[in-house]
Amino acid sequence: MELSFLIGGEAGMGVMVSGRTLSRAFVRGGYHVFATNEYPSLIRGGHNFYLARVSDRRVWSQVWRVDLLIALDRLTVERHKCRLHEGSATILDSGYADVSVRGIKVIVPMTEMVEEAGAPRVLRNAAALGAAVALVGYDLDLLAAVMRDTLRGRLVEENVKVARAGYEYVVSNYDVESFGVKLKVASRGREALFLSGNDAVALGAIRAGMKVFAAYPMTPASPILHLLAELQRDFDIVVLQPESELAAINIVIGAWFAGARAMTATSGGGFALMSEALGQAGMMEVPVVIVLAQRQGPSTGLPTYTSQADLRFALHASQGEFPRAVIAPGDVEEAFYLTVEAFNIAERYQMPVIVLTDKYLAESHSSVEPFDLSRARVVRGELIAGTYEGPEYRRYAITDTGVSPMAIPGTKNALVKLNSSEHDEYGFTCEDPQVVTAMNDKRFRKLELLAKEVDREGVGVKTYGEGGVAVVVWGSTKGPVLEGLAELAEEGVEAKCVQVVFLSPFPARSLRAALEGSERVVVVESNRTGQLAGLMAEVAGVRPDHVIVKYDGRPFYPEEVRERLAGVIARGHA
Repeated sequence: MELSFLIGGEAGMGVMVSGRTLSRAFVRGGYHVFATNEYPSLIRGGHNFYLARVSDRRVWSQVWRVDLLIALDRLTVERHKCRLHEGSATILDSGYADVSVRGIKVIVPMTEMVEEAGAPRVLRNAAALGAAVALVGYDLDLLAAVMRDTLRGRLVEENVKVARAGYEYVVSNYDVESFGVKLKVASRGREALFLSGNDAVALGAIRAGMKVFAAYPMTPASPILHLLAELQRDFDIVVLQPESELAAINIVIGAWFAGARAMTATSGGGFALMSEALGQAGMMEVPVVIVLAQRQGPSTGLPTYTSQADLRFALHASQGEFPRAVIAPGDVEEAFYLTVEAFNIAERYQMPVIVLTDKYLAESHSSVEPFDLSRARVVRGELIAGTYEGPEYRRYAITDTGVSPMAIPGTKNALVKLNSSEHDEYGFTCEDPQVVTAMNDKRFRKLELLAKEVDREGVGVKTYGEGGVAVVVWGSTKGPVLEGLAELAEEGVEAKCVQVVFLSPFPARSLRAALEGSERVVVVESNRTGQLAGLMAEVAGVRPDHVIVKYDGRPFYPEEVRERLAGVIARGHA
């Protein structure tokens, strides 16, 4: 059983809160939920919508079709009636009774209910949620419980009261059995979490032992700052909002230098400001973790819409050459585990690590099982604290692995010198050509060592399914592609999804192994120039047969993935 619902309205009508509340109620009743949102870059006003998919099986993405449309204004119907089908239902306030829709039209006097309850007009959304629960035959008590657990302030019981009024009105005035989608409570007490990609990154950082977080707000990474600020006292974390992104990354560099795990989070414009300090961290061999949540550019671009166009930027940001790791989680669960791994890599290899997400992954929510902390182990680097015992300390000692002993300032018998200029093993500025060459080689040996770790089976590349057609993805395109391939499989077309998780160091051997024997290789990504496709050819010597791109700021939908892949496959047989 499956339901796709959409709640829409003007900013300020509580669209996002309503969507998350209803989604959490379904999760609490045993269902799997994936939800995403869309809103313009406005302080006030503009059309917002929240789109969720509820199912008794795991779902990887939203779908285009809408079974239940909850319209808090007239514009919502005008914008989204193209998604409706004959079996759909639309819930409307009585003021919009004249609107024409496909399927069932359910008119609920939301405004009157709010007035009778003596509640603010914004609580019309609670009446709409109650009506939705009645229509799908769900348990109103679960919705009320979520409201009491998550909403704050004096209006909690008013929300519950208005929701009950909406529920009872629909039950009394409509034949709810005429709506074909029914969601009975599957199980009570399910412990599933309902998290966004940003939530998962923040929790992963906490699990990794992060002690300092510094960031300047920038959509879509800002919720990481918000959540960590809320949790900082519970987990003994210092959370700072400095005056700029430049200050943020330098605070993070200073924290790691002092022995504290630290992270910053930003989007493209903020990352541009950080790029010089990124190179500084590379030269000084100080660990750094940066979350780069991509949005549509260039420049200000579309601040609240998604993109995967910063891949090359992440790989090459800052002047000169130095090793870095770039990791792209593809779903909420991976966002948690790979953030922990980012901290481990940064400290073990003493290099910057970029966690590359995007607006779609960062702000979409998904139901996930409680994280297995045994899979999220904290692995520390070779840090020296207290007393150093050994020959004269050399911060940049040349080693076979490229990793040098990292003493924390204040360590007895170790004089710690960091230098953003090229330097010798002790940290003194040096321009001798032999030393310059040796230091460059030393730094890059770390990347060579990490590459061996990344290129193991199931680490740098993951494969889902089987088939003669291989569809290569990275980051958030994974979900819609998996769902699109499932639809193709129902039509008798077998294809597999190959996800590239590490973009640097690039797992060339693993990718070639995953693609071996494929009849055709197709890359799907959200940018105009096919950046992953180019990287595959450059680093792994693999040139895809087709590249499917989308760059309008919106995520892929499974239906369009299926349609475009079907066209590619048909052309291949012609």
